[in-house]
Amino acid sequence: MGTLTLRLPEQLDARLTMFAKLDDSSRSELVRTALERFLRDREREKLMAGMVESAKFLASNSDARTESMTISAEFAIADSEALDLAKDAHVMHETWWK
Repeated sequence: MGTLTLRLPEQLDARLTMFAKLDDSSRSELVRTALERFLRDREREKLMAGMVESAKFLASNSDARTESMTISAEFAIADSEALDLAKDAHVMHETWWK
């Protein structure tokens, strides 16, 4: 496990100490958890921003929009076929013993 030395303002240090005691955990564990959550949230924000950018591009580019609608229609057919197969498998699973 890596090591990180961190300087905290006194007030933040006091809050960290207080919450660690309340949670009956170490200050390191509390900081690790907070940092993991912060990084996960930042990654999600970046992913969402990329998705929004892509959606805006698709909305503004007629060729890209047409291609994405074609792909979507093709996947809808495959999804429907997969659902039909799953329903058949479910019926077979329930009646195999009869």
